[in-house]
Amino acid sequence: MSESTTTLRAPAREVPLFSIRRVWTLAISTLTQLVRMKTFYFLFAFAVLLLAIGNFNFASSPAQALSTVKKVSFGAMDLFAWLFAIVATALLIPRDLEDRTLYTILSKPVRRIEYLLGKLCGVLIVIGISLSVMFVVCAGMIQWKEAGYIAEEIGTTENQITEETRQAILLIQKNGFHPELAIATLASFMKAAVVASVTILLSTFASSSLFTIIISVLVFLVGHAHTMATNFWLAESDNSIVVQMLLKLFKIVIPNFQIFSFSEGIVQGATVMPAAIWQMAGLTGAYLVVFMLLSLLTFVDKEF
Repeated sequence: MSESTTTLRAPAREVPLFSIRRVWTLAISTLTQLVRMKTFYFLFAFAVLLLAIGNFNFASSPAQALSTVKKVSFGAMDLFAWLFAIVATALLIPRDLEDRTLYTILSKPVRRIEYLLGKLCGVLIVIGISLSVMFVVCAGMIQWKEAGYIAEEIGTTENQITEETRQAILLIQKNGFHPELAIATLASFMKAAVVASVTILLSTFASSSLFTIIISVLVFLVGHAHTMATNFWLAESDNSIVVQMLLKLFKIVIPNFQIFSFSEGIVQGATVMPAAIWQMAGLTGAYLVVFMLLSLLTFVDKEF
């Protein structure tokens, strides 16, 4: 009489609704993908720009020259950050669709919100690394220029430093490098994070990467005229309730990028306001949550 053997199988492990580990794995995968796309090449363009700025002879005083170097350098950092956020993010989902990587990822126990968060985090990691490198390069160049100008001022005095020279050195140091400039870099990072979240939302329903890039740039430009546009519409409508309701929707859909403009004052030597930093961080977090939820609403209906 033959014995019947039964195979005991372990019960299937329940997949959690959300996993930070899966998000992190997708973020690292996105980082690798962006590195393979040679996105870090823009750092060479930034280095060339800084080299040109450093060797340019400004027809002004040393203090004014240092101030101009800071404005141009940190302005370039901000430009590179948000442009990279738009272009890199707009290419991710279409590239995954083209390579059919998206089908492979979503066929596994990966939630769509995890996929979107993984892509966003991967882009933010690249932006964070890039801004950190650019900040170090900027800080080094500004300190090098500052030390050179101070040496020139001291070299003009033969025996002892006069009061006029001392005042000139203090003015150079005031317009030189300060640790508070890291706050301006943080503002650029937060702005780029909001721009990337907007671009992810657009890429979930856009027909092409070019369309996503164009609309993202338009949203960014309109967001910089946020206050001016809302004040104009309110004045033209005599504070109509309907217009006020539409403007509230407008403030949610179109981020107010003017909240990050206080970084320009920091670059010019203004005092850092802790309240402004907390406001900037809070609004950045709110924008990220809103745009990621909107992205999920449009992405969840896609058939992959």
